[in-house]
Amino acid sequence: MSISYAPAGKSGKWDGVLDWLQMLSGASLILFMWCHMLLVSSVVISPRLMNALAEFFEATYMAQVGGPLIFLAFLLHFALAARKIPFRAEGQKTIWQHARMMHHGDTWLWVVQIVSAMLILVMGSIHMWVVLTDLPITAVKSAARVQSGFWAVFYLCLLPLAELHVGIGFYRIGVKWGFITDRERGKFKRGENLLTLMFIGIGLITLVRFLFLSLN
Repeated sequence: MSISYAPAGKSGKWDGVLDWLQMLSGASLILFMWCHMLLVSSVVISPRLMNALAEFFEATYMAQVGGPLIFLAFLLHFALAARKIPFRAEGQKTIWQHARMMHHGDTWLWVVQIVSAMLILVMGSIHMWVVLTDLPITAVKSAARVQSGFWAVFYLCLLPLAELHVGIGFYRIGVKWGFITDRERGKFKRGENLLTLMFIGIGLITLVRFLFLSLN
């Protein structure tokens, strides 16, 4: 039986291309998440403002076309990142042991990012499916979903998971691609923590607004 294999140089080249695609898809999703949070939180200012923004995205077909594209980018990013995620029990055990042995903050951030990614893959897919199959988006629809009870708990879990994953991803992109030097890591970590807490706070305020929004 013959065994075929790719030359090391070619394999390394493709690994580099896939890493770039992973970085670009991750950066795009980070930007989307931040914009999405700010747009949805417009309901805090006024439900009419949120409806007007949603109508704009509907009228320009950004919701009908952009929504599925974001979902595909979401799946592509996970597939690219999954190349480096240990799915077997032995690999997971090894990663856990190494993280405990090394006592390195960035290693633990990677572990948190892996765990949150698994949960977000399932919960994020459910959220996008529910929203995209129930267009148009309106403040009353969103409020009714949150006030049903189940979705309030669902979003209370998804919100910190997503923002934590996004914050860590933002930091790790900067470190991996040289935008953040070793001397700047501490400062950027503090900035990333503040940014993550800020968006979690905005999300919680938005959920509270939906909980008490009149459905009439």
